[in-house]
Amino acid sequence: MGAGGAASQRTQEARRQERLLREQWHAARRQALRWDTAGEGEQRVLAQLLVLTARGWRLLVDRRWSRTPAADADMLLVGPGGVFVVDVTAGREPAEGHAPGLLAATKAAESAVASLGMSPVAVQPVLVFAGQRLDASLGRIRLLGEHEIGPVLLSQRHRLRAESVRAIADHLERVFPGYAGAAIDQRPAPAPEPHRPGSPDGLFDVQGLRDAALEGARRAPIEQWMTFLHPDQVALVRRDWSGPARISGPAGTGKTVVALHRAAHLARRTTGRILYVTFANNLPRVQSTFLKAMAPAVADRVDFRSLHSWAQEFLQERGIPVRLHGDKAETAFSLAWKNVGRASRLAALDPAPTYWHEEIDHVIKGRGLTRFEEYAAVPRRRRRASLHRTHRQAVWELYEAYEALRGERGVHDFNDVLSLALAEASRRREGPPYAAVIVDEVQDLTLVGVRLLHALVGDVPNGLLLVGDGQQTVYPGGFRLTDAGIDIRGDRGQVLRTNYRNSKQILDAALTVVADDAFEDLDGVRTSGRRDVDLTYHDGDVVRVTRPTVEAHDRELLDALRSLPEGALADTALLCPSMRAVGDYQRLLTQAGIPVCQLEHYDGRAVDAVKLGTYRRAKGLEFKNVFLPRHDTVPGHGTPAGTETSETARERAELLRSRLFVAMTRARDLLWLGSVTTG
Repeated sequence: MGAGGAASQRTQEARRQERLLREQWHAARRQALRWDTAGEGEQRVLAQLLVLTARGWRLLVDRRWSRTPAADADMLLVGPGGVFVVDVTAGREPAEGHAPGLLAATKAAESAVASLGMSPVAVQPVLVFAGQRLDASLGRIRLLGEHEIGPVLLSQRHRLRAESVRAIADHLERVFPGYAGAAIDQRPAPAPEPHRPGSPDGLFDVQGLRDAALEGARRAPIEQWMTFLHPDQVALVRRDWSGPARISGPAGTGKTVVALHRAAHLARRTTGRILYVTFANNLPRVQSTFLKAMAPAVADRVDFRSLHSWAQEFLQERGIPVRLHGDKAETAFSLAWKNVGRASRLAALDPAPTYWHEEIDHVIKGRGLTRFEEYAAVPRRRRRASLHRTHRQAVWELYEAYEALRGERGVHDFNDVLSLALAEASRRREGPPYAAVIVDEVQDLTLVGVRLLHALVGDVPNGLLLVGDGQQTVYPGGFRLTDAGIDIRGDRGQVLRTNYRNSKQILDAALTVVADDAFEDLDGVRTSGRRDVDLTYHDGDVVRVTRPTVEAHDRELLDALRSLPEGALADTALLCPSMRAVGDYQRLLTQAGIPVCQLEHYDGRAVDAVKLGTYRRAKGLEFKNVFLPRHDTVPGHGTPAGTETSETARERAELLRSRLFVAMTRARDLLWLGSVTTG
């Protein structure tokens, strides 16, 4: 067929679709007239929603519509974008008058679909103004004019497949007998969908519905997968806690997804703002993008921030001067080590100043210690080197020299920012600035950081949620929640045990790295490095490639990236242990014509490029394919735990193995492990 014939065929198809739409609209208008007690504008809105039923949507209309005062929603609409609780007004009444009844109906709908494993973010209240043009919001309620309702609903992000729409609508019709199903009664019958084993096929099948949702999320781009809440976790998102709570569990168990959905849930249930904090400064951008896609109506009520950026802004708002200067603070420590530390007994334990800088950062300043006797008695959690009192005196002298030199330069370090913010938050008690605080990757924070966030909300119900896993610690030092004055009692400590991300092959490869590294979590419980988890995914694969030279290894890497299916680069990450290695592979991929997106610039939107970054920068993220070039050059990898030459070397090796473990467990479908032989 020539170009002219193809164009003519497209024109004929467009005309056919336009004619079909007109027929559906007229049929919908005729059916809307049957609700003769509804006003003309309300009938026009109903007709638009009836047209959607010709596209696979399901509409339930209140049998009492326009016959009783508006205390409930007029309609329930189920489609690819989720469940919409719809109320219609002639446009003269203020939106505030409809809000209580609409929100009550929405809460009832949320409870109804929760039993099916649907997240609360999939249920949205909509108030439609007949005869107006409008697209705004009132809290979590979407306010739309009659001309906007159709396009907005059709543009929603797809959450449900066709069989899920049918099953959910059938369930709602049983739960809410006051609503009757409505559809265009003079439309061409759609072709029946082929039956698939396990599909609901018009019958109510909860497990089939859940399986369909999970499979759909796995096929979707990785960004959509990272916001998929497994049905078994819906109750956890909606749970009421009487005080501070914690969610922990091994890698891949969905902790961050639960935290994101929890933020949306709380934003809908409270009037105050929600603070969502993590240590890494790249994750807030990603998580903010995710929440805007998940729950746009409440996304502007959740503040996603890295801890230090939030603390600096908090101090500036309170008029507290902050003179953060990392380079000058680092120079001050170097001079302190040169003047005091290098000739002390510390050099015999570890001549590298890095270990002692970490001791100051994470044990002394990270715990807020201000007197030597406090430091002399404090347990140094996750620090292997045994320090006698004389060693601790030498560390304290180094700390005092550093503080003096830092003070002379008139600068703060990152720990100072948190200590200043904690003092200010504890001093002023005019009311909590946030209704709730959610802390992701809490194990990466210092004790002062956790105390600061606890001070913002105290022990109020549903106020503080701490999410994280001690096995995925990528920074030295540690603490217990009791050290921060946080008591997680009874069911306020939830441990997730089902891995939704990694296949057995991928998880076994990762656990082999840390199998001998027992760790102490924030609750003080000593846990084996090889933890038992329940697996739900079995299709992932591990590919190991060993070549005699770096050049041959890198050629194999490029070939593997090029052989990925079309579009797969968007779901792929290449992770490195250091920024130097990141730079090397940035040049390699760029020269090979492979598009690259640095993880520090990634904002959670799909981009057709390999995500490139360090192991630490990948925390909190997931990818279908993860490539770890020369992964066995990481110090400590392949060295049995306990065989390093010194206590400080063992500690460093264990921490590096933990970082490698984090990188490996980011992989869902493919984990590529590259090695270079040295013999």
